Amino acid sequence: MSLPFTTFSKDYLDEIKTSITKYVTKTPVLSNKIINSICGAEIFFKCENFQKSGSFKFRAATNAVLNLDSAQKKNGVITHSSGNFAQALSLASQAQNITAHIVMPKNAPEFKKRAVLQCNNNLVECQSTIIDREKISKKIQDKYDLTFIHPSNNLNVILGNSTVVSELLEDHTDLDYIICPIGGGGLISGSALACEAYSSSCEVIGAEPTNVNDAYRSLQSKQIEYNSTTDTLADGLRTNLGDINFPIILKYVNTIICIDEIEIINAMKLIYDKLDMLIEPSSAVAFAAVLKEKEKFKGKKIGVIISGGNVENNNLPF
Repeated sequence: MSLPFTTFSKDYLDEIKTSITKYVTKTPVLSNKIINSICGAEIFFKCENFQKSGSFKFRAATNAVLNLDSAQKKNGVITHSSGNFAQALSLASQAQNITAHIVMPKNAPEFKKRAVLQCNNNLVECQSTIIDREKISKKIQDKYDLTFIHPSNNLNVILGNSTVVSELLEDHTDLDYIICPIGGGGLISGSALACEAYSSSCEVIGAEPTNVNDAYRSLQSKQIEYNSTTDTLADGLRTNLGDINFPIILKYVNTIICIDEIEIINAMKLIYDKLDMLIEPSSAVAFAAVLKEKEKFKGKKIGVIISGGNVENNNLPF
């Protein structure tokens, strides 16, 4: 499996960051002395929970719609998503006066469906499998001659995601590690590209729920693996890698740390207690990796990507 490109320079990624700047929020980086003491390391949380639409995926969706041609913009777009990309594409399309169609699995959180409907009435629910998501999306795509934008396996999506880390490394140039949650692979592949372009020493590490550890297994087998269950609190990480992002992950990512469900809850609670910040279980997976592997990260400077904050405060797991 080969990369669909040679490399992306810092200048090229800077152009992407500049092109979406007026649409996205430059999110804050937070640190906490108590958390640093607990971890035995310096932790810098890149808070994409403060991004428009509540997650990093607004960057991806914005870059994707900005790269459509005039005919594609006129006809509209479609995606399937369990929540955050659905909301992000709805909002990004609305900002560009583009019609968006969204397919969401029935088991997606109800409040995420409501968030989509605030921007967009073109929401269709499907059975909670990748096959059903793809089948219904293709049917609607063909009916209306829409452009399909995959939530993670799309190069413009990946490049939009790279801006999370390009911002982080501009502000904190001496990080040893950046840890990303990994589900569909769009964030970690974009992060890895930015890390390669902006730093000569920083390493990107993935964090993934043990119950849906297809990326961990894929890295070992060197081929895309799949899950037989979606049994994890981290609903944003229940999907699988794709043929565009997986080669990037194979080239630039050496380590994925698997996280148990109780470890996700504990990390989520610690951030709530010490930073007074509610984050999604999917986001907590990245911080849980630091807590799990304290010896590995002892004395290091670590960027942790808080990928989103779309969670209901009356339905917390702790």
